[in-house]
Amino acid sequence: MYVIVEIQGQQFKVKKDQKLFVHRLNGEAGAQVEYENVLLTDNEGTVTVGTPIIEGAKVIAEIINPLVKGDKVLIFHKKRRKGYRKLNGHRQQFSQILIKDIQV
Repeated sequence: MYVIVEIQGQQFKVKKDQKLFVHRLNGEAGAQVEYENVLLTDNEGTVTVGTPIIEGAKVIAEIINPLVKGDKVLIFHKKRRKGYRKLNGHRQQFSQILIKDIQV
């Protein structure tokens, strides 16, 4: 069984006991979070599509690590023949969560 759930503006295909990285959440390790924006469910071939969400369905997750930094992203600006070069970068902040239960 899997569901497609919207977490902070992004859609994720999740299963029970799956770990995934989402944009940074405010909370501590071990805290439980619930997501009620379930867009689609698939239960052994029986697909239910929401209009736009499925009423009564929710995903319960636990925050494993509230702050995980992603890979470094480099942004390079250059203007040709002018000698202008600028290099900036950042590391995106994520949270790691574990899908505990899917209630349909």
